[in-house]
Amino acid sequence: MLTENLLAICEENEWTLKRITELEMIYIIENPNQGMWYAYHLLDPEDDAHCVELTQFKEQFKSHLRELVRHVSVKIKKHTDEAVWIRIAWGDSFSRPNHLKPTYVVHYLQTPYVFVTNLTSKHKPLLSQALVLSTRHQAIKDANLSGRKLTAIRDLLMRQYQQVFPTKYPSPLAEKNQAALKKEQDGNAANRCQMATEAFGDGTLPQLQSAVYKLETKFRDQTNRTMTDREEPFRCVIKFSSTNLLESLRDCASSGFASTPVTPLLSSISLKGKNYFVITDNGPGASSQTRRPQN
Repeated sequence: MLTENLLAICEENEWTLKRITELEMIYIIENPNQGMWYAYHLLDPEDDAHCVELTQFKEQFKSHLRELVRHVSVKIKKHTDEAVWIRIAWGDSFSRPNHLKPTYVVHYLQTPYVFVTNLTSKHKPLLSQALVLSTRHQAIKDANLSGRKLTAIRDLLMRQYQQVFPTKYPSPLAEKNQAALKKEQDGNAANRCQMATEAFGDGTLPQLQSAVYKLETKFRDQTNRTMTDREEPFRCVIKFSSTNLLESLRDCASSGFASTPVTPLLSSISLKGKNYFVITDNGPGASSQTRRPQN
């Protein structure tokens, strides 16, 4: 919609396509928290991966992508926070690049982190190959983290927020008189707050909107033999949603609405930097071998 409106304005003023895409890119960089962003992790860096600088990355990324796609438009710009922004308009062997539906990629050089929005399954392997080659890595994998706020998933994945590390909790009080009970209650409240901040972080937290758990386990309920005797696993999806999920979970734990210590299924969101998990009978905790579908 933004590009279409810009096109209409620019056609009236006889601006070029290059000017239009530059304006759009400036707007997206300054207003990144829109659309759905997906995080990826580059794997197995080569010995010289830490030496890749902007000019080299630009040249190699464009070169590799144009070897894979005959008609493609690529713009690369470095932002003030060291992020490299890439705008890709995709075409194919028979059609020109479609500037109305560009893919945006954000990468921090010398790190393994990549963030992408508006990428189709058709173009995903092409982008992956170009990124792997130009950053001097061997592979790229889905980080199982997504959200509508780029800054939130970036801060969560790159640990750019205030974390709290475990401490030794006070032992229970032996005396149960009134003064001791009040002290114990205060101590329990302090313990809950401590455990909540250790699980999710302290201060302002990344504004994540959701976490998804895909369950693929054996159904266990002796009162329901029909489901228990089934050979195939029981499948369901559980989704937690909030305007600020980590803040909500931390408040629930610290106030006593949720039990503490916090279950690893929830604390893994911040500890592992993920918000999509697959839970199976094959191993403990949260697995993430299967990825949610993308738009």
